[in-house]
Amino acid sequence: MDPTTLIPDNVSEVLAKIVQFTESRQSVLYRNLCEMRADGFAPQDLPVYEFATALEAALAEHLRNQRLLFRDTENIKFGPSGMMTLTAVPDAEARALLALDINEYLVHAVKKLKENALNRRVAENLLSLKRGSLRDSDLFHSRRVHARSEPRDDTSTSGNSAE
Repeated sequence: MDPTTLIPDNVSEVLAKIVQFTESRQSVLYRNLCEMRADGFAPQDLPVYEFATALEAALAEHLRNQRLLFRDTENIKFGPSGMMTLTAVPDAEARALLALDINEYLVHAVKKLKENALNRRVAENLLSLKRGSLRDSDLFHSRRVHARSEPRDDTSTSGNSAE
């Protein structure tokens, strides 16, 4: 068997892990915003560096031995059939900001949410491209539409014919 035939499946598996991680992280980050005024609240986050290091190690293993092997870490457990268990960890920086200035805490929280959303979108788009369900032109159109600051006038025709 040609080891290079495994690469596309391994790429999909890595991208799927990134999507799963960012979905879980979004929930943790939203919970931080919803519960920030609760008594005893302590902001949490998923261990981003730990996750990136685990992915890096899995990809390095793939390059060395032509197999993708995810190794458990303290807060990330990889299971069968693509399962992954993530444990949120205290976010000391967010906690310090919350104690100091709630507005700075909110800016920090929104920045994390935006970064996470971007990471998720990139992974989802790459996964869709790999599966053949998204074309490069779809990505360009998506970026262009989202970059608009004015509402789009959908009443006019663009002259493009349907494929």
